[in-house]
Amino acid sequence: MAVLTAGLGTTAGQAAADTAPAACDAPATHQIAQVQGTGDTTPLNGQTVRVEGVVTGDYQGTDQLKGFFVQDPTPDSDPKTSDGLFVYSTKEVKPGDRVLVTGKAVEYSGLTELSPVTAVDVCGTGDIAPANVRLPLPAGTSAESYEGVLLRYTQRLTATETYQLGRYGEVTVSAGGRLFQPTDRPHPGDNAAAQAANNSRRLLIDDASTVQNPAKVPYTEPRLLRIGDTTTGLTGVLSQGFGSYRLQPTRAPKFAPTNPRTKKPRNVGGDVRVASFNTLNWFTTLNKRGADTAEEQERQLTKLVAALKGLNADVAGLMEVENNGDTAVKTLVDRLNAAVGAGTYSWIRHPNPGTDEIHVALIYKTKKVTPVGAARSSSAPVFERPPLVQTFQRKSGGAKFTMVVNHFKSKGCTGATGADKDQGDGQGCWNARRVTQAKAIADLAAGEENPLVLGDLNAYGEEDPVKVLTKAGLVAQTPRFVPARDRYSYVFDGQSGELDHALAGKGLSRRVTGATIWHINSDEPTIADYNTEFNPPSLYKPDAYRSSDHDPVLLGLNLR
Repeated sequence: MAVLTAGLGTTAGQAAADTAPAACDAPATHQIAQVQGTGDTTPLNGQTVRVEGVVTGDYQGTDQLKGFFVQDPTPDSDPKTSDGLFVYSTKEVKPGDRVLVTGKAVEYSGLTELSPVTAVDVCGTGDIAPANVRLPLPAGTSAESYEGVLLRYTQRLTATETYQLGRYGEVTVSAGGRLFQPTDRPHPGDNAAAQAANNSRRLLIDDASTVQNPAKVPYTEPRLLRIGDTTTGLTGVLSQGFGSYRLQPTRAPKFAPTNPRTKKPRNVGGDVRVASFNTLNWFTTLNKRGADTAEEQERQLTKLVAALKGLNADVAGLMEVENNGDTAVKTLVDRLNAAVGAGTYSWIRHPNPGTDEIHVALIYKTKKVTPVGAARSSSAPVFERPPLVQTFQRKSGGAKFTMVVNHFKSKGCTGATGADKDQGDGQGCWNARRVTQAKAIADLAAGEENPLVLGDLNAYGEEDPVKVLTKAGLVAQTPRFVPARDRYSYVFDGQSGELDHALAGKGLSRRVTGATIWHINSDEPTIADYNTEFNPPSLYKPDAYRSSDHDPVLLGLNLR
């Protein structure tokens, strides 16, 4: 391609060529561009070819790709053809070697390559300068035209996904900051267009390794990479595999800690602090949804207590607590009290916890607030995990408020039929069920004094269930106090969004003094959690970070 430069005419390169074996006299039969072609696959599939190029990326280790990339120093003038190619061979080469390679042109997992290879002849040296690119690529330009090409990204890129960091050494970055779920906030055009725009801004960084769950995970030293951290000058060869284009770095990316951990949540003011926290399957029963071993359970409990201690909420609604009577919630409260003082917290017994393995729970500070009346719930059959409703008042008096703790149906598609199937609108499966649940909660809240509807609604900010609640007169609190860039509580498929909400009745909304989302979980790699199966032991810390996969929400209320 015209953006590439070559330097084969050096004295050292000529000397190496002069002393090369006779094999170097056998000329190339094709340019790399001819092997790549203008489409997604090689037009020479199955044919034996001989190409000439300069080695740009060497990944021949037994735990790597077992090959190297070469690039044509004399690219053609067609912007649709790539001038780089992967060679599946462990014949020793190094970056800068000018080579002539003979092999069969094939496609492997979307990548055009030579395999098997019958000859790799080192015939001198050369130099390939990286092509400067930016995301998103210009309209009409396909990533395929850069396959196998040495690239340098000339913009700041933001880590937007680390889910596969521990298992495969992969990180997804994006241009223009982190990616947000299209259904989480307003945007131009429809959700499909917004998703396409997101896809055009993202890039997967691979580690050129075939090892799963390596003992040494990249981007964990000197600090653990967080979503929101940034890198500049990213350089590598664009490869393809497993359904994605992926950059194989030629020099290790360095991420700046532009999204550092915070030791405590932002001050929300008020005289009563209220929180919502999905505990990610806090179970006292082993080998179910939560911990598999006693060691994991202890590690999980330690992290959950650290998070709850840091929140310092006077009342907290909890999701994904094992539905085994008072056992799981009591164990959590007992350990929390051991950390903050005996008798500090108690819990509300759920009058109708449902039949799911998990249920919602409520804990509160006994010296700060008093439960008013009995706990209530809903008998509506639409709830797998019925809400928990409890009115509270400050010990010293003042306005009452009513917690309505929820965990709506998830987006997973198992068992979905009819209107509950994925409708292709970005809201996932079971949206119709969540809408019905939201209507039931809106009706319930309408009969309560100063309702505060909170919890994991499994719906992003612009989705139908949230709109049902706001149209019923409930006021979403995080949009009032949390900047848009920080308004998220969960990350899925590299896109951030707000699944965990807090909506107040209009009267109570006037008493809300602040709201924040404490980003201790969603930005953290999963390898920092309590699990022991594959996580590097050194990454576990007895702190709040990655205590769950959801970030807790915290509100301040002025009830005097």
